[in-house]
Amino acid sequence: MDFTSHLNGFLKLKGIHTFIDDELPRGEEISTELLEAIRSSRSFIIVFSENYASSTWCLDELVEILECKKNGQMVLLVFYKVDPSEVRNQKGKFGEALVKHEVNNIKKVQKWREVLKKAGSISGLTYKDGNFRSTDSKDMRVISGSDFDRGRHRTF
Repeated sequence: MDFTSHLNGFLKLKGIHTFIDDELPRGEEISTELLEAIRSSRSFIIVFSENYASSTWCLDELVEILECKKNGQMVLLVFYKVDPSEVRNQKGKFGEALVKHEVNNIKKVQKWREVLKKAGSISGLTYKDGNFRSTDSKDMRVISGSDFDRGRHRTF
């Protein structure tokens, strides 16, 4: 089982309704169904992993989720075996993936770069060496479910 599966199982045990985008059929563009699911959610957990930026779906979702954050929807970031500075500065595999995406759509990549920079600047949980670290104690309450209104949140 991978990290996201463990997290999803933990949240479900806490009575929190979750939604993971791999439950939807894949296509070239982010689906209308997924956009609606994002917009109707109250909170999000975004797990940045080493290969996150290689997925155009993940990047499109991030754009939408950060727009929702402006409307007061809660966003918790988890940097799983990735330093937030890699996301913020698009270094390492993040930078490599964006360079590959630029071949197909430079305009979209510019937007992705903007939201990655913003996301990498948001306080979140960092998971390295089997331990969570946070700059904000509230993050641990969120991950444990105490700040969620049980049964009415979806998690990405």
